[in-house]
Amino acid sequence: MPNRRQFQRCALGLAAAGLGLPVFVLAQRSDYPSRPIRIIVPYAAGGGPDVLTRKMAAKLADVLGKSPIVVENIVGAGGILAAQSVARMAPDGYSLLLGASSHLVQKAMQPSVQFDPLKDFAHVTRTAFSPSILVVSADSRYMTVEDIVTAAQKEPGKLNYASGGIGSAAHLCGAAMVLQAKIDAVHVPYKGSVEIVPSIITGATQFAFPIASTAIPQIRAGKVRALAVTSAQRMPGMPNVPTLVEVFKTPDLALDAWFGLWAPAGTPPQVVDALFRAVVKAYDDPGLRADSDATGAPVALSSSPAEFTKFMEAETVKLDRIVRAARLSI
Repeated sequence: MPNRRQFQRCALGLAAAGLGLPVFVLAQRSDYPSRPIRIIVPYAAGGGPDVLTRKMAAKLADVLGKSPIVVENIVGAGGILAAQSVARMAPDGYSLLLGASSHLVQKAMQPSVQFDPLKDFAHVTRTAFSPSILVVSADSRYMTVEDIVTAAQKEPGKLNYASGGIGSAAHLCGAAMVLQAKIDAVHVPYKGSVEIVPSIITGATQFAFPIASTAIPQIRAGKVRALAVTSAQRMPGMPNVPTLVEVFKTPDLALDAWFGLWAPAGTPPQVVDALFRAVVKAYDDPGLRADSDATGAPVALSSSPAEFTKFMEAETVKLDRIVRAARLSI
């Protein structure tokens, strides 16, 4: 016979199932979470993904209702250090990673890295999409994409484009445009996306593709000028800025970055499901959704953890093809 505690837990589970209670409610009544949850962000503090993750974490903590959620930044090697760290952590639901499309790019570029986005993680949910924005200095002589292409054609190898690291979304978009335009421009990787705009302002680099959540505040502040976006359609907040798809007349340059929550592989399915439902509940908050929309990173939750995994499988094939075509490597 089970002891009283086991019996009570079993009865609670049956009652929750019978009443149709959400899994996150059941999770609140069990032992999970009983201590702080960590979300590891592979980007520098203050950048768009970091800011949005911290806002989401605060709402998520309210939903789970027991323990705080701590956001930590592990920056380096284009997100590789953070992914490798979380992949090795205990699969107990207390350590999560802000996974991103850039992690798939890193794996495609460097098959030897010590993590596999598909095999080494349990995928909770996608949280948002974010196109990148081609920007130049506010006082740059380049007013259009065509101006950059023409300048690069006249002086091959003279123009530099910045990114937040090798394999980052900014790197992928820049390399894809350079490949499509058949020009010679030099990639300059920095330690994080927050260093992109300063490099453009000082003239160290001439153009870049920061993701929208990082670029839009700088555009609004008048520090940089937007010349194009990498979304398939023009962004509602910048209707006069063309897409790269329009400029080059190819769908291959529709390159949205995306983000989501991953847990180490082996995390119990019931914990993954509880986290999924809690994240969905957190994004019921209209203020959180408005914050994401305002920074060009519209919320795009998966319908389930399984759907997120299938999405990632398809993205792996697409991004691997782009990496090979652009001959990206370390």
